[in-house]
Amino acid sequence: MSFAFDLDLLRTFAAVVDAGGFTRAAERVHLTQSTVSQQIKKLEANIGHTLLLRDKSTGGIQTTEEGEVLLSYARRLLATAEEAMDVMRKPAAPKTVRLGVPEDFAGRRLIDLLSGFSAASPHIRLDTVSGWSVELRRLLEVGEIDLALIKREPGDGACLASWKEELVWVESMRPSGRDETVPLAVFPVGCIYRERAIRFIERSGRRWRIAYTSQGLMGVQAAVASGLGISLLPSDAVLPEHRKLGSADGFDPQPASELALVKGRLRLSAESRSLADFLVANL
Repeated sequence: MSFAFDLDLLRTFAAVVDAGGFTRAAERVHLTQSTVSQQIKKLEANIGHTLLLRDKSTGGIQTTEEGEVLLSYARRLLATAEEAMDVMRKPAAPKTVRLGVPEDFAGRRLIDLLSGFSAASPHIRLDTVSGWSVELRRLLEVGEIDLALIKREPGDGACLASWKEELVWVESMRPSGRDETVPLAVFPVGCIYRERAIRFIERSGRRWRIAYTSQGLMGVQAAVASGLGISLLPSDAVLPEHRKLGSADGFDPQPASELALVKGRLRLSAESRSLADFLVANL
């Protein structure tokens, strides 16, 4: 015998047992008494066993041995069905997109950029990781992040989009004086600005020393403003307390670097593609 359990029939069967009779069960399941009787007969026909016995003297009912067995399964099936409906009624859990961003791009600047995306795509959860480009590339390769904005030399590999980034030499508005050794306020090893600055000074035949190192943009900006050192920064990171340096100061203009949006080797999900499209349109 092969048939599918009808949950409506099982629900009526459980209601009759719980109510102790057909009349009260009909009230519970909002059916007529005759309909309840028909459903029980149909269930018994499907099962091939009598499930309920009527007590003519009291008007009550009793379950047969087969009815007792079916009742335990019916309760579990009905509970599972109810649980499934509860899950389906709830909104789906948000899909997560993992985005890597440069150290000097994190913070308020990043929040301002991504707040529009979050408002337009509440079904997508954003997890951001900040780091230097070398580390972000590694995270992409091992699949720990989906997308990354990295600082790099122009055209250094494939990307989804790229933007030129003007670089500017800066010192304090109140420099403490110049000496033969150039003091540098820089980011840690692996930062393109640091590498560019050191390479230029060495090619110009001058000596240099690291006067200050900071993991964050604000630290480097403050160090320059206070006169601790000279730095090479993106033009949008220059503060009113900074003075731009040029060829007359011995610091020739540098070619633009590049901010690139890159992905790992895996195919982008629809959610990751949505974030990528937003960044291309708004960055």
